[in-house]
Amino acid sequence: MMAAMNIPIPDTTRDRSHDVRQHMLDTAQRMMGQKGFTAVGLSELLSAAGVPKGSFYHHFASKEAFGEALLTRYFTNYIQYMDEVLVGGTGTAAERLMRYWQHWQDTQAIEDPEGKCLAVKLGAEVSDLSESMRTALKQGTQSIIQRIGQCIEIGRLEGSLHLHTDSMQLAETLYQLWLGASLLAKITRDRKPLEAAYAATAQLLHNHKPAPSASP
Repeated sequence: MMAAMNIPIPDTTRDRSHDVRQHMLDTAQRMMGQKGFTAVGLSELLSAAGVPKGSFYHHFASKEAFGEALLTRYFTNYIQYMDEVLVGGTGTAAERLMRYWQHWQDTQAIEDPEGKCLAVKLGAEVSDLSESMRTALKQGTQSIIQRIGQCIEIGRLEGSLHLHTDSMQLAETLYQLWLGASLLAKITRDRKPLEAAYAATAQLLHNHKPAPSASP
């Protein structure tokens, strides 16, 4: 007689619980990307997500903990995107970098709350409200700068970028430039600050020529 096979039964309860958590975070990113963190009340969020309050507190101890999870997930997904573009993308490192900045310009110039940079939208607001959210923002932005710096260094080593400045220092300068441009684009409702940031970035990355060799 053939022995019975022990076939594992999928834990659908855990899957559903994960789906509810993700759905709340997805809903919050759209709403808070448009209105901000404080302006979106918990009742409004749960109503939009179609989730009872009990389910919220099953996953998150507070709205602050929810905000921290939102930022952590946002940066995790964003870093994954950066790796696909800056590491796995085609072309030289210089070309991949400019493709990344072009995508930033295109996404931040349109009124799509789901695609908005949460570091720009929520940074100033939540840094004064929550230490845990400020820390999530700090860690996330540092990871972004690190990825940019690594790609700059690859470009310098392969010869597609001719730079005499520290790669990480330049990455930090560029990221600060684009954060400021995104904020100004939001204030003015004009994409010109982003276009100016793109032009300045191209100049910073491509106008560095190799130092002339010393005369014999």
